[in-house]
Amino acid sequence: MEAEGALKNPMVAVNDAYCKHLFDNRYGTGQSVWDGINRTTNLITAGKYAVVSGYGWCGKGVAMRAKGLGAKVIVTEIDPIKAIEAVMDGFQVMKMEEAAKIGDIFITVTGCDKIIVKEHMEVMKDGAILCNAGHFNNEINIDDIEALAVETATRRNNIKGYKMADGRWLNVLAEGRLVNLASGDGHPAEIMDLSFAVQALCAKYIVENKDNLTNNVIGVPIDIDQRVAGLKLNAWGFEIDELTESQNEYLNSWNL
Repeated sequence: MEAEGALKNPMVAVNDAYCKHLFDNRYGTGQSVWDGINRTTNLITAGKYAVVSGYGWCGKGVAMRAKGLGAKVIVTEIDPIKAIEAVMDGFQVMKMEEAAKIGDIFITVTGCDKIIVKEHMEVMKDGAILCNAGHFNNEINIDDIEALAVETATRRNNIKGYKMADGRWLNVLAEGRLVNLASGDGHPAEIMDLSFAVQALCAKYIVENKDNLTNNVIGVPIDIDQRVAGLKLNAWGFEIDELTESQNEYLNSWNL
C-alpha cells in the first residue's frame, strides 16, 4: 500500500517485532499447533514423518516441537537460505513432490496458497493427515481434494476424511483452517502478552509521534522490543547484566 500510495496513515509493522516472531511465532505456534494436532487425532507423533512446509519463524517452531515429540522431520522450502537453516538444524529438506510420498503428518506454515495440491495428494500414504498453521484455508487446496474424493466421512470430530479412487483415505484437520485455533486453544496467554504489549506500545508511539511521522510502514522501535522483553523477564523473576560505562565506550568506539 505504501508503494502504491494507498497508505493513508503511519503503520507500524508489529508482526516484525523481535518479541513477536522470536517468541509468539516460534514458541507459541510451535506448541499450539501440536496441541491442536494431538488432541484432535489422539495419535502418537513419535516415529512418524512430519512434513513442515515453510521454515520461517512459525515453521521453525513447528519443526522444533515435532522433533521434540520424536517425529522424523522433513522441511519443504522455496528459500535456499531457510533451507540451509533447516539442514543445519538437523532436518531433511526436499521438494513437496517427494515429501508427499513419505509424510504421515503435513503442516503448511507458509502464508502462501496452494502448497499441497492434487499432484501431492495423488501420491500420499493411506491415512495421511493434512493441516494448516500458516494462513487461511487455501494452503491445502480443498477444491483439489474434494475433486479427487469418491467418498467423504467424518473420521473423528474436526477431522474430515477423503477417500481416493484407489481406496486411500486422506484426512484434513479443521477444514484446512488454522489448526492451532480451530482444533486447539491457540497460543498460551503467557506468550501472547509479549505481542499484545508490543502492539499497545506501538499504538502509543504513533499517538505520541504523529506530528513527525509520514504515511509509511515503520519498523518497531528497538526500545519498545527491549522494554517488552525486560518487563517479561522481570515478571518471570530473571535479572540480566548491564554494560559498565567503560564497556559501553568500548563497544561504541573505533579508536581503541
